[in-house]
Amino acid sequence: MRSPRPFAPRLAALLASAGLVGSCASLDAPRPAVDLLIAGGSVINGTGVGPQRSDIGIIRDRISFVGDAARARLVAKRTIDASGLIVAPGLIDPHTHSAEDLSAPDASRRAVLNHLMQGVTTVFVGNDGGGDMRQFETLAGRGGTGVNVATFVGFGPVRREVMGDSARAPDAAELGRMRQIVARGMCAGALGFSTGLYYAPQSFAKTPEVTALAAEAASRSGVYESHLRDEGSDNIGLEAAVDEALAIGRSAGLPVHIAHIKALGVDVHGRAPAIIAKIAAARQAGLRVTADQYPWTASGTRISSALVPRWAMEGGRAELRNRLADPALRTRLRADMADNLRRRGGADTLLIIGGKHEGRRLDAVAREWNVDPLTAATRILNEEGDAPIASFNMIAADIEAFARQPWVVASSDAVDGHPRKFGSFALRWQQFVRERKILTPAEFVHRSSGLTASVFGLEGRGSLLVGNFADIAVIDPARFVAKATYDDPTALAEGVQTVVVNGQVAVEAGKPTGTLAGRPLRKPRSSNMACPA
Repeated sequence: MRSPRPFAPRLAALLASAGLVGSCASLDAPRPAVDLLIAGGSVINGTGVGPQRSDIGIIRDRISFVGDAARARLVAKRTIDASGLIVAPGLIDPHTHSAEDLSAPDASRRAVLNHLMQGVTTVFVGNDGGGDMRQFETLAGRGGTGVNVATFVGFGPVRREVMGDSARAPDAAELGRMRQIVARGMCAGALGFSTGLYYAPQSFAKTPEVTALAAEAASRSGVYESHLRDEGSDNIGLEAAVDEALAIGRSAGLPVHIAHIKALGVDVHGRAPAIIAKIAAARQAGLRVTADQYPWTASGTRISSALVPRWAMEGGRAELRNRLADPALRTRLRADMADNLRRRGGADTLLIIGGKHEGRRLDAVAREWNVDPLTAATRILNEEGDAPIASFNMIAADIEAFARQPWVVASSDAVDGHPRKFGSFALRWQQFVRERKILTPAEFVHRSSGLTASVFGLEGRGSLLVGNFADIAVIDPARFVAKATYDDPTALAEGVQTVVVNGQVAVEAGKPTGTLAGRPLRKPRSSNMACPA
């Protein structure tokens, strides 16, 4: 992510010495050499244009040649045959929860094969307002990662550091401290400011507070990335939540990116066209608005987040337990939880994906215990603290409507226990390109690489152009499929034959090599960026 300008003179000299000043050398020139040649593939370069038969040459960590290697009389130290395969930029996943994997002591875990085996070479962490710059520094200090990693500065850690789990508004001093933390995070290389306004304690913040913090990212060329305050009808409603995100972007003066866009729950099924129209109008009026999306019909969350009303979350988990046990609050709390369960479509739509009841639906647990589903959920919260769930609350028509939009990029929202961690990009190709033909191959690649790089300012990544970093995925278009399911969520995707990360081969012949070539990506400071001491 560092600006390629300082590298340009060195690259020019490197290419000149190798005889690769242009994309195709003269027939009379010396025979140039590259470290790695990916030959004979159908290149989709990430800019949105269709496939073209071409060869890709790499010197060190950069793309040094794109063209006809035979005509250029190119000599390669090593050649990978990509005949019959698609050669694409390494895919970019802008929404993951992979920070723990990427910062683990175990190198095999840091390889993040769930991402690599789908052709993903760059991931973002710190989404949903979870970005902790101290964790990012720990991650960056480990002995290598399988993919490149960038982060956001997150509202959750910022607010909790200053105000704990309080539901009140900040005073002037507290707001000033939060602004300073966001500014420091941006100066440390964050992509932008991320919020998860659906989740406590972020949900306690009013719009002006969020706008003030987003302005710190805006003044440092950041993006406002947000899990909306409501993706269905839990509190202010989906359309009002979109309006809030757009208003924050306008007031703070920065681009808006909506995380994992969806219409969640029975009350908003079929509302995708209305949301699309709202965003299209904002874009036409000059606001930069984008979104990301995963292709699964089930979201991933926790029992507390799905069923417990936000007012009951003030003070954290200990206070929630007290409220659950308080007879004076029981009627109100149960009524609100019942309405949330209705919005989700009932207890049979909630699949527990971790803990003691993994693999079972909430209604099945309730039957075993001979209680109603709300009592079962309350018992899990009291006795086990919480439980992760897959919530089947979206319909195909809404998912496809969002997928068709040119401003929606691919993502995974990778979390443990949900197949989206291991199969989102493969399933997107499988369903939207090969089966339903919603996207062309060039559109799929562009919205999984080049467009994402452009939205978040990743310089030198996302497209197969001379001078860019050599992040490359070689994919068998007929065999690229997701193998992960809700019953087997950790099955690796198939069909990716080769993955190159910063010029090093991380997957070869469909098998990981164990190479950890990923890098922490920090947004570079501009010369006039104001940074706290």
